[in-house]
Amino acid sequence: MEAQSSDATPLVVIVGPTGSGKTALAVKLARKYGGEIICADSRTIYKEMDIGTAKPTPEERRVVPHWGLDLIEPGQRFTAADFKRYTDEKIQEIKGRNRIPFLVGGTGLYVDAVVFNYSFAGDVNYAFRATLEAMSLEDLYNYCNNNNIKLPENYKNKRYVIRAIEKKDNVNRDNMLPISNSIIVGIATEKHVLKKRLQDRVLNMFNNNIVDETINLISKYDNTSEAFTGNAYEIIKELLSGRLTEQEAQLRLVTKDWQLAKRQLTWLKRNPYIVWGSLRQTEDYLCSKLDSLANKKRDMIEQESYSRESND
Repeated sequence: MEAQSSDATPLVVIVGPTGSGKTALAVKLARKYGGEIICADSRTIYKEMDIGTAKPTPEERRVVPHWGLDLIEPGQRFTAADFKRYTDEKIQEIKGRNRIPFLVGGTGLYVDAVVFNYSFAGDVNYAFRATLEAMSLEDLYNYCNNNNIKLPENYKNKRYVIRAIEKKDNVNRDNMLPISNSIIVGIATEKHVLKKRLQDRVLNMFNNNIVDETINLISKYDNTSEAFTGNAYEIIKELLSGRLTEQEAQLRLVTKDWQLAKRQLTWLKRNPYIVWGSLRQTEDYLCSKLDSLANKKRDMIEQESYSRESND
């Protein structure tokens, strides 16, 4: 998207499925161009859930400031409306420091809420309800899973599932176009590459003691809350109970992450303004855009300096 705003600082949005390499790319570019990262992930908002949510590493967070992490304790409520309010404030703060905000993540509703300037209200949004009613039960289940919405007890009744979604967030989409001065890219990854990355990540979780992390979380928080159902911890709980072996737990985690990646892609593909490419293509595209903006800014400063000297 080309900038239409008087604000010359863009919002860089990097999306893609879990395990696609978004974070590493964002850290690299934010470090190069003077940026700060806002994580758009409905899992990493929880405190102490570090390994099982694959949060950016401590080293990555030292290199580049990260926001949107560790916002609430497991079990506390946090909606897409909360995320939008938080992110809108952070974007302005980052720009106020003359730095570039990078919005990075795979939670589609979080990203769309910011990019399309959603508003959230307590009244019934009949257009949104009609959209939900047109969806199949399976699509509604996927929506709930992708947006950290707990299914109702009577989950086979479509009306109850829709009500659960409406209780979570009542969304009004104010814009059909992305907000001005945004650059939106998506990382497309070949299936076999993505599966291998997910397998490696699950192994790293176990090597980094996800089992111990889960035991600690269970001892401190209500492990029946939404925070536990949307992450790896639900499967580790089965491992701890003896219902799964470690190998079975790892295989199930890979399968769960693969299913999540497919749901994320289904959501993100609905946005026609995302420029898709491989990791390398995405990096080259963003570098070209950001270099161009930096050159324009430098030329503007030089022109202003020349004008002042001429007036003197």
